Amino acid sequence: MEISQWKTKLERARASKDAFFTQQWQSPIPPQDKPRFKGLEYYPPDPSYRFELELNEHPEKQSVRMAYTKGNEQDFLRWGEFRFKIGGKKQALQAYKSSHQEERLFIPFKDATSGKETYGAGRYIDLEPERDRTSDRKWILDFNQAYNPWCVYSESYTCPFTPIENWLEVPIPAGEKNYPLNAHS
Repeated sequence: MEISQWKTKLERARASKDAFFTQQWQSPIPPQDKPRFKGLEYYPPDPSYRFELELNEHPEKQSVRMAYTKGNEQDFLRWGEFRFKIGGKKQALQAYKSSHQEERLFIPFKDATSGKETYGAGRYIDLEPERDRTSDRKWILDFNQAYNPWCVYSESYTCPFTPIENWLEVPIPAGEKNYPLNAHS
């Protein structure tokens, strides 16, 4: 996909999410915030934060217990690792699955923008095989797709904290920024 198509598709997805958050009853935006909600804030689309990568699948899928914001915990499987470079520095992120039958990869991460420009507990990327695989079976890890968990918008939700192994020291100025109406971030 060429850059202009990629950018148009990303901007459409962002507009669609804003419309959902504004208009739908299932929106995580609390009713008292809706009159002030003017859309989510994002970094400008940046193709340098979009990678096509091999997933270095772990031979043994170790269980990782993730703590949630409201004190509960859930086990995930450490499925594989993505390796890439940002700013000339080697980086690695673990990809998780909720079960062996799960198709989707879940990549929670924190970076040097966390707690400043982005949500302090980190952001997420979900990868779906039918949407996020190339013809040569690589995964498209696009930080422009990074999003906040729903617990950012409302205390009614709970979400997993990012495991320490997915804390990056470099900034990732791509994807969703912190929720501007968030009083608890």
